[in-house]
Amino acid sequence: MVHLFLICMLMILFSSLLGSPEVCTNSLIPGAKGDQGQCGEEGDEGKLGKSGPPGLPGEPGDSGAKGETGPMGKMGPAGDRGDKGDTGQNGPGGFKGKAGTTCDCGRYRTVVGMLDVNIGKLRNAVKFMKNVALGLRETEERYYLLVKEPKKFKEASMNCKLRGGSLAMPKTTHTNQLMAEYVSQAGLTSVYIGVQAQSTDGRSSYVYADSSPVQVWAALNPQEELHSPSALNTSSSCVELLSTGMWGHVECEVTMFFVCEFVKSRGSATDVSPSS
Repeated sequence: MVHLFLICMLMILFSSLLGSPEVCTNSLIPGAKGDQGQCGEEGDEGKLGKSGPPGLPGEPGDSGAKGETGPMGKMGPAGDRGDKGDTGQNGPGGFKGKAGTTCDCGRYRTVVGMLDVNIGKLRNAVKFMKNVALGLRETEERYYLLVKEPKKFKEASMNCKLRGGSLAMPKTTHTNQLMAEYVSQAGLTSVYIGVQAQSTDGRSSYVYADSSPVQVWAALNPQEELHSPSALNTSSSCVELLSTGMWGHVECEVTMFFVCEFVKSRGSATDVSPSS
């Protein structure tokens, strides 16, 4: 009876296997989670990203240390002359001097003669200072100073007036040659002189800085060129003195060096009037 039951169970199991076909699949069933691996090597540096927005302004820093004193600048122009001060109090009287002696005229004549000699030497020394140290030129009546400051004609004229003189006016052949040599020795080619065009009643002519008319000299051919129509077609025509002694036409707005003249003091022939 038992054997019969086992045989029936086997037959049932065998029939069930024959009735359900076998199905194959490629799916894998995941296994259990493994242990954590080791850290890998450090990778290459990434590319620089875009600049971010600017941050908020920081607090102002502390003031820096005071710098060193800078170099001294050029000396400024001389100021105006101050008012005359009050008269001081009279000083105490001196002691009574000793009684004089009998005049020794011969001795004093010798002293006076030595003074005359010394005065002559002093005049020569002053003349040397004027002609060499100060760079002046002179005639019997005037001094001439070459000013190496480029200025327009009106500015040059005003500069000479502030110095106590005027733009040089060569009115004689001797004076003109003296000034031309002055310009040549200074290494210059031309300078302003006190001559300018003037228009009167529709006609133009050249006049000196003291408004006197320019006279025609036989020794100066350039005078003819100055009075030509092309040279007198404007009221702004001025005159330059060339190192050759000739005169030339020049526009008054051009900046040039110039020569000032100063009248000598009649009281003494050794006064140095102009100051550079």
